[in-house]
Amino acid sequence: MVRPMGDLKLFLPEMAAAPSYERSREWLRLNDRFRRDILDRLGTSGPLQSRDIPDTSVSPWPSSGWTNNRNVTQMLEFLMMRGEIAIAGRRGLQRVWDLAERVYPADTPVISADEAHRTRNERRLQALGIAREKRTAVPLEPWGVGDAGEPATVAGVPGEWRVDPAALGKPFEGRTALLSPFDRLIHDRDRALELFDFEYVLEMYKPAAKRRWGFFALPVLHHDRLVGKVDATADHKTSTLRVHAIHQDVRFTRAITTAVDAELEALASWLALESVDS
Repeated sequence: MVRPMGDLKLFLPEMAAAPSYERSREWLRLNDRFRRDILDRLGTSGPLQSRDIPDTSVSPWPSSGWTNNRNVTQMLEFLMMRGEIAIAGRRGLQRVWDLAERVYPADTPVISADEAHRTRNERRLQALGIAREKRTAVPLEPWGVGDAGEPATVAGVPGEWRVDPAALGKPFEGRTALLSPFDRLIHDRDRALELFDFEYVLEMYKPAAKRRWGFFALPVLHHDRLVGKVDATADHKTSTLRVHAIHQDVRFTRAITTAVDAELEALASWLALESVDS
């Protein structure tokens, strides 16, 4: 997530209660000396990369995935979520960490957890337009919007939704766009399926033989519909955007094809590539 610093007040109450899982809280209790070592080192040395911080943990972080025994990285993540440290910048692709008090503005307003939660729900609904009140819990940014907005029903879709009343009745001017797999429009895969009849799974972690749409397929938005996926790769050696496949969820009209071609050209330009090979 990349968030505007002006929204910091909306996340500080949540940070004060982090982490939410007992397993994580227990690991922090066991490694409190490790936590204090990191805070002391940052306080003395200033901004550091994770590789510059020694591992003084007494209990390794257990995981069956890619965080197994990555104790420094895991502690830094927890301290960031708790609001004790913050990302001060980057060196190449590597994050640089510092004490939060040297990164976050000192005059950040203090608001209650209830006000922060309500405001975030309202902001989320404004961005989405329509969403479920409750959704499956996910890390970082929730999918549900609580009781924000007004209740609504969607023809052909069971259950109740919440809608942003300010978005109703306004003129709509569509466009065509190639979306990131992390775009909030399709981030909630169930919502995308229910509202747009659009099935999507990020397949970069699947074996190649099991991929349906590609390593990092880009959803295609055309006006008010999600119409397909583009499987493309940036070949920097030949300065070419290679389009391996365009999967049509609905039959592309000439207008859709022309618009998608234009978006591919724009993507290649943004990536500083000279041509598109489709």
